[in-house]
Amino acid sequence: MRNELTLRRRLLTALVAGALLPAALVGCGIPDRTEVQVDGRGPAGEPGTLNGSGSQPPTRSATEDPKQFITEYLDAAAGEREQAYDRVKKFIAKEAQGRLPKKKQSSEVELTVVRLLESPEARLLTNEGNWEVTVRVQQVGVLRADGTLDKPTAPETEYEFKLRRADPGSQGLVITNLPNVLLLSVTALRQYYGTHTIYFWNSDQSQLVPDWRYLPNAVPVERRVTEVVRWLAGGPSEWLAPGVTRVPDGTAPINNATGSDQRWEVNLTMPVADDDRLAKFATQLAWSLPDLEGQLDLKIQNQKRRTIDLEQERAVHPLYPNLRVPERYCVYDGAIHPLAIGSEPVGTVPVDADANRNVVSAALSRAGDEVLAALVVTRSDQKQRLMVGTGPGPVTEFHSSAHVYRSIGRPIWLRSSDRQHPSGLVVADGTLYRFDGAAGMSPLAGMSRAVTAVAASLDGHRIALIMGGALYVAPVSVDGGETNVGTPRPLTTRLTKLTAVDWYADNQLVFAGNDGRQPAIYQTSVDGAVETPLIRDTSAPVSHLAAYPGGPSGPLPSFSYMYQATVAYRNNPVGTKIERSQVRDVADGAKQSDPSVPFFFY
Repeated sequence: MRNELTLRRRLLTALVAGALLPAALVGCGIPDRTEVQVDGRGPAGEPGTLNGSGSQPPTRSATEDPKQFITEYLDAAAGEREQAYDRVKKFIAKEAQGRLPKKKQSSEVELTVVRLLESPEARLLTNEGNWEVTVRVQQVGVLRADGTLDKPTAPETEYEFKLRRADPGSQGLVITNLPNVLLLSVTALRQYYGTHTIYFWNSDQSQLVPDWRYLPNAVPVERRVTEVVRWLAGGPSEWLAPGVTRVPDGTAPINNATGSDQRWEVNLTMPVADDDRLAKFATQLAWSLPDLEGQLDLKIQNQKRRTIDLEQERAVHPLYPNLRVPERYCVYDGAIHPLAIGSEPVGTVPVDADANRNVVSAALSRAGDEVLAALVVTRSDQKQRLMVGTGPGPVTEFHSSAHVYRSIGRPIWLRSSDRQHPSGLVVADGTLYRFDGAAGMSPLAGMSRAVTAVAASLDGHRIALIMGGALYVAPVSVDGGETNVGTPRPLTTRLTKLTAVDWYADNQLVFAGNDGRQPAIYQTSVDGAVETPLIRDTSAPVSHLAAYPGGPSGPLPSFSYMYQATVAYRNNPVGTKIERSQVRDVADGAKQSDPSVPFFFY
């Protein structure tokens, strides 16, 4: 049993750290540097981890290719902040260095992260080697010194540079005119930074919620421990803050963490550091340092208060203790049916047959031993209503929404520890609603545009939204039966006219839209920085998308998703149609049709 727990913990840790790959992408890596790198057009990197082969960005080379020179310049600000200005200034002529934003302390340095939409364009201005280079970009966000990538603040869609030959005695080019911002390409973010997930407790401190950070690869392991402690003390990312609990005000590290691979020491100040508070912080630390093994001594103002066995802490306090082996379902002939895919487990429908009729889409979840069922059903007048039921499976008693709607999207349950007040979210006629176990629906404020899709993370305290055809994430707090959604944070994507989204892993989304030529499915990180094409042409627009975001559990791999583009497909292998023969428990005489709106139950 101990070995099994250890194995499962290590597998889950690998997911949290982002070490697993989608089946379609195994064997792919970050592309080697070429003359020009345009993010998203080369082989995909590992989802969830950006660790590249290099630690420090290259210094200014002797190249006289203006496009290559600007590509290297967009790498220069990567890495340790203390040297960012010095690295960047080497690319800039002395007379133009005043164009850089005023140098601040390293703790205040902010980098404007951009995604190159195409190769830089270069135009020769004079025969003496003066050039003008234009770069078309998407604004991805602002990378702050605490490792968070905040929403974009700059409006520019292109930047212009002017270059000349370097001064006598030096080789290559220098920049004579440049934007007044410190720029960093997403390619450099992939190459020179690692991603780290740290954790904050939800409002009742019953569930850890992931928070996504970046740290230069050049930072040694002992400083990574210090940075994680600082991040936890500094609080969550701005967009996530309304959905989680900060550590006590006044918490701060005293000096750097010390130790080796098997014994670590963290010394900090923490007001009212009682045993319960220290226990909660110990669990945060253990999961925020998933690669560390051995023991960690937690000191408060130089006095040792707690020794943590990091592996044991993660085993005793799993991130998702109630996660079960997922099962696949679909809607066939107006009813929910299980799907039989290969050697995966096949479930039974946890809904009473009398309620399992005229179903358009459905969501099934678990809260302890109870089943949570939300069904969208069609009435005889073709309008739709939401039916909600809870209880031991099969669920027999359902409540109907008070109103009917022209169109209701796929409902979702929020996986929360508040079993007494199960709740979920659903989009009806362009409005986002909260619903409860009695099908009571109330609209949620704060949505600036029409909502067409919603999806919830495994922790239940983050959601993804499609509003006005664009992608957003938002925090969720569930307290005493009340569900509150914080201000949505926009994510920049290559795709437009988005139609569907779901959580693909702790910090990864899978979403569908149009890439300008055909409908496609992409993957992106929770901050929109790491975008990867999964299916470049789905043949038809994707109307439905459902993913399994959990850790390895049974034969179903992580990064699994199903979608509907006229007919239903699954991604392992990619683009495999879900066949009628894979639908189970179909009654004799049922109307022949294709399986539709596939989803997971776990």
